[in-house]
Amino acid sequence: MITYELGNALYLNITNRCTNNCKFCIRQYSPGVGDYNLILDKEPTTKEIIEAIGDPTGYKEVVFCGYGEPLLRLQVVVDVAKYIKKTYPATPVRINTNGQANLIYKEDVTPYFKGIIDAVSVSLNAENAEKYNEICRPEYGEDAFYSVLEFIRKCKSHVPYVIATVVDIPEIDIDKCRKLAEELGVEFKIRRFEKKIG
Repeated sequence: MITYELGNALYLNITNRCTNNCKFCIRQYSPGVGDYNLILDKEPTTKEIIEAIGDPTGYKEVVFCGYGEPLLRLQVVVDVAKYIKKTYPATPVRINTNGQANLIYKEDVTPYFKGIIDAVSVSLNAENAEKYNEICRPEYGEDAFYSVLEFIRKCKSHVPYVIATVVDIPEIDIDKCRKLAEELGVEFKIRRFEKKIG
């Protein structure tokens, strides 16, 4: 399933790969969200994604967020976002990400977002590198957390709306994360942890 609806938003499921293996991730417990099975047989092409989107004008926004880290397919995200902005310029586009793209590509990718991405929601999920490693189990070790912070800072120069998010599990110090988001100068959002979905 390439596209699925949550609320009044259209979500794009473009990869099942991720550089984290978070303890709380829904992928640990379920093949999908609600009635949606998000396990991909293969990663969809740009053309397939655009065809699956159809006309998105009835949605509040289009969100790159599926069963993996969308920015592992950076060029596809950029190409699809450009298409949406050219064809449906009033439709907001958001990326939900773990914030490790600059570490993955060894360059600052955030300038690619300018003019085509309206919001980036970054999973902060910890108040320090040690806690992040314990909870999110990133491939990149301690470098991952610091890369997430830098990614958030860089996004602010190119994206109108940047949000740092955390999941409300006991291991995470919500207040310290909120303060960190304030220091970074971005919005802060708490996501509800739901082990049983659907």
